[in-house]
Amino acid sequence: MEENKIQEQAGETVEDLKAAEEKLAAEVGLDLKAPVTKDMLIMDILRKHPEAAFPLMNCGMGCISCPSAQMETLEEACYVHGLDADEVVIYLNAELELESAE
Repeated sequence: MEENKIQEQAGETVEDLKAAEEKLAAEVGLDLKAPVTKDMLIMDILRKHPEAAFPLMNCGMGCISCPSAQMETLEEACYVHGLDADEVVIYLNAELELESAE
C-alpha cells in the first residue's frame, strides 16, 4: 500500500515539474513543442530538448558538447559527420515526439 502512495506522489511530482517547465517556457517565449529544424544550432536544440542528447549521439554525433556545438547548425554538424540532415531531423522529431516541420 505504501509503495502505491510513493508511486502516486512521484507521478504528481513529475506532473508538477512538467507544468512548471511549460509555465517557465511560456514566460520566456520558448515553444517546447516546436519541431527541430536543420537550421537550428545544436546548442539551441539541446537547450530546448535536453533529451535530444541521446538521439543525437545515436546518430553518430558524440561530440554534442564540443565547442562547435555552440555555433554549429544541425545541418552543418550532419555534413561534418556525413549524415543526411533531413533524415536526422525526421528521426529527432520522431524521437522527441514533436510534429514535423514539413
